[in-house]
Amino acid sequence: MKNFQKWNALKIQTDKKQKVLYFHSRQIWFASLGENIGFEQSGKGDMFLRPIVILKKFNKQVLWALPLSTNIKHGKYYYPIQDSGGKMAVAILSQIKLIDAKRLCYRIGYIKTDEFFGIKKAIVNLLMIDDGQ
Repeated sequence: MKNFQKWNALKIQTDKKQKVLYFHSRQIWFASLGENIGFEQSGKGDMFLRPIVILKKFNKQVLWALPLSTNIKHGKYYYPIQDSGGKMAVAILSQIKLIDAKRLCYRIGYIKTDEFFGIKKAIVNLLMIDDGQ
């Protein structure tokens, strides 16, 4: 069952964060994505954490995050990756999200350059597909 009240309390604390974190594209971080609605990817545990790849850094405060999952799925919305520690995961392309750097908790690694460019290419291809919708 979703715990929106607990997430709301944590969200208030997260918004008050003052610490500046240094981050870059290709890095994998645990980010406090929160408790979300419907099929949106939520975080897990007390801190509502989920691993993300930093797809694009816009400035010191804002980035595009791409949630990761160890539940390996296949198809046009998933891109398989291997992190710097050798763990397999998938980037969930359909869940790209603009987030504030205050949501970043700690860095856990990075993805290889070729995989990063593969993800970017897959996102561009996904945007170019005419689904007729």
